Amino acid sequence: MSDESMAPTTRSDVALTQWQQVFEHLDRLRQGVATDSAFCAMARTQQDLIGALPARYATVLSDLLDRLESSALFTEESCSFSRKDLLESLQMWLDKARQQLPG
Repeated sequence: MSDESMAPTTRSDVALTQWQQVFEHLDRLRQGVATDSAFCAMARTQQDLIGALPARYATVLSDLLDRLESSALFTEESCSFSRKDLLESLQMWLDKARQQLPG
């Protein structure tokens, strides 16, 4: 075995893995393969990712997830709960979060 394969997993490695999981789950959500509630539950558990980012990222993510969960109560686009806009905002959050993560 190489020394590289035996290297311990760092918190930033875990954060990057969690970022990738949220990214992939958002893609499945857009495709209709995942549900809003499953995505929100999964995203809220990514504590290494959230902890690796400035505090404002946790606040923004929580707000977006709250609105996405609330939007599930509506059957059509609402002026205050546009699902499409929420998914775009989540993608923007992911893009900006990735820029904050090392590696």
